[in-house]
Amino acid sequence: MAGILDLLNSDMGKAIVNGVAGQTNQPESKTNDVLTMALPVLMQAMKRNAASPQGAEGLMNALKSKQNGSILDNLGGLFDGGVDANVLNDGSKILGHVLGNKQQSVENAIGAKAGIDASSVANILKMAAPILMGMLAKQTKENNVNDASGLDGLLGGLLSGNSANNEQSFLESILDADGDGSIIDDVAGMVLGGDKKKGGIGGMLGGLFGK
Repeated sequence: MAGILDLLNSDMGKAIVNGVAGQTNQPESKTNDVLTMALPVLMQAMKRNAASPQGAEGLMNALKSKQNGSILDNLGGLFDGGVDANVLNDGSKILGHVLGNKQQSVENAIGAKAGIDASSVANILKMAAPILMGMLAKQTKENNVNDASGLDGLLGGLLSGNSANNEQSFLESILDADGDGSIIDDVAGMVLGGDKKKGGIGGMLGGLFGK
């Protein structure tokens, strides 16, 4: 199974980066940096949320509502003339559900690493979240996933995948740099050089995904 970063580097992924960059008036390189960091974090958050029966059912229902990834069928139309307000509103809801009250802290951390302001990160993620859900919906259909166990395996496969060595190394480091299973602490430490044991941004983000 291809990893999420492989998908991001595909022709479709490049079209997404190009479209999102155009909508947010950010360079494609910066937009790609933000998405490269953010998509695995969002997926890992979904994987943690889906670890409970209630969370898995909620995510499966959300994916089924995405019309099996139909948002991906007309990316040109999605970005042409400006992204529809309903799509952005959907993105805001997805981010709020996945990241909760730590959303702004995550956006700040990614913005610091990418070298752009957090509000621009927020705008990029609002567009990217519905597209990510569309990707997951399409993968769910193609892999005949219809229960919590299958969903966990699908998300795990997309997070590991078969990325090129440098991409895989980056993905592993952003997910769990010190091997303690606490992903967001490591994102904070990697992005801002913080030490979760000393509080700061690492401390703020520490409880995001729980243990």
